[in-house]
Amino acid sequence: MKKRIRVIIARLGMDAHWRGSIMVARALRDSGMEVIYLGNQLPENIVETAIQEDADVVGLSTLSGNHMMLAPEVVKRLKEKGAEEKVVIIGGTIPPDDIPKLKSEGIDEVFGPGTPFGNIIKYIAASF
Repeated sequence: MKKRIRVIIARLGMDAHWRGSIMVARALRDSGMEVIYLGNQLPENIVETAIQEDADVVGLSTLSGNHMMLAPEVVKRLKEKGAEEKVVIIGGTIPPDDIPKLKSEGIDEVFGPGTPFGNIIKYIAASF
């Protein structure tokens, strides 16, 4: 990587899962990225932290089905704050029919269950 990429990882809303988001955070850290792990957060807190921490990437994680409401809200709030240049990715259990909708709402990439960590790392690294 040419520069040290800063990534925020957050679980959307009150989603109770944690294992996948922590494993992705560790894989990104082990690849040389700086990772700020937030745990459960609502869009406004995710956006404020991404701006305060000067994050390059906002990584969202979901298993509870809240992705169609909360993920676009993150993108909307980033735009309102003038931070639309941040790459926004999401991972978790997302129905295939929802992926085009999420991308049309400004999510840059969607990673489903079982995605190799290397694919996520390559996608982020290629974005910079």
